[in-house]
Amino acid sequence: MDPITLGAIGIALLVVLVVVGVPVAFASAFTGIVGMMLLRNSTVAIGLSGIIPHANSGHYALSVLPLFITIGFLAMHAGITTSAYDAARKWVGRAPGGLATATIFASAGFAAVSGASTASTAVFTRLSLPEMEARGYDPKLAAGVVAVGGTLAALIPPSAILVIYGIIVEQSVAKLLLAGLVPGLISLIVYLLVITVVVKMKPELAPLEPSVAFVEKLRALPQVAGVFAVVGVILVGIYLGWMTPTESAGVATAIILCMALFKRIHPRDFGNGLLDTVRTTVMIFMVIWGVMIFVRFLAFTGLPAAVTDWVVGLDVPRWMILAGIIGMYLLLGMILDGMGMMMLTLPVVFPAMMGLGYDPIWFGILLVKLIEVGVVTPPVGLNCYVVNGIRPDIPLQSVFRGVTPFLVGEVFIIGIIVAFPDLILALPNLMN
Repeated sequence: MDPITLGAIGIALLVVLVVVGVPVAFASAFTGIVGMMLLRNSTVAIGLSGIIPHANSGHYALSVLPLFITIGFLAMHAGITTSAYDAARKWVGRAPGGLATATIFASAGFAAVSGASTASTAVFTRLSLPEMEARGYDPKLAAGVVAVGGTLAALIPPSAILVIYGIIVEQSVAKLLLAGLVPGLISLIVYLLVITVVVKMKPELAPLEPSVAFVEKLRALPQVAGVFAVVGVILVGIYLGWMTPTESAGVATAIILCMALFKRIHPRDFGNGLLDTVRTTVMIFMVIWGVMIFVRFLAFTGLPAAVTDWVVGLDVPRWMILAGIIGMYLLLGMILDGMGMMMLTLPVVFPAMMGLGYDPIWFGILLVKLIEVGVVTPPVGLNCYVVNGIRPDIPLQSVFRGVTPFLVGEVFIIGIIVAFPDLILALPNLMN
């Protein structure tokens, strides 16, 4: 069989396996091993499959992942997230949709110490959703805010998915983390505008909160000092070249650990935080190993190079190709989870984008944003399923309805990323 045809069949098989529920790590490893057996022989396939996990785990850059994950879980189990939400509620509670606005701000704060979208959604489903319901908020709006707020964790540093993207395509993790800050803040502002518009149009969806004395607001600020310290260490340390991403993550982890001990975290919660870190880290590494085996198989087929040559040779403006790829990711986001979508498509799409002359850092930000739109888009919006899983009394369709106004804002954010790439690349370029 022609190698390129075999590569196309391999991609189709992988998509089918993932859609029917096989974990991405196992589906990609299985497809890659079988494909290499057919192209070469079983000795080559098994030998490479045994080497790849070690070869792709020995990168210094990968050590940043467990540290970022540790920061998030320690912050969650130590109650630092609860403190951030309480401070945000006191400062912005009187704004239209005040508790919803506070949830978005607190989600951004948790994003700055986490980097996991679903973890953020799970935390605020338990934390802020009951608060909003108790104050008379419409359940659909409350659920939609919690689901969308979780997406901020993918862009605001530290972001685990940006680290994985950088490792897979061999780009600077430091530049990717810095590049995620501006679009993350743009997303935050757009979400706040959506809440304001929705509540102004239908005030009954979100009753006004009672005012809080300015003294109480000031007393709440120390509760978020640790979050600001983590963000400052990561961004300033990387930007000024004082620390590598791994070193800054180590210092930030130490800060969160000291805060957790200061809050007298229970030994059981501390242990649970470490166990959650191990589980998540192992899951991510298994996905990386499996995808790397699949990527090696695709390299043998020559399919990525053939697709790149075909795309570059198309007699159409490159913006039309980009529009098609954006549409493809938005459709894939309706049926695949974010990690699987990125891993399945990068081996073929990334070389084509580079062949068209797009910046790899900018494309990484665009890709992650498209993935995050996917996690709140029906029928397979993972964040919406997390909300429904924790609160089954809120129907899944109600969660999706609550998210709908924010999808209009997401289109606007994607437009800004595409139209103003220099805005995204400003911080990484200044770092040079």
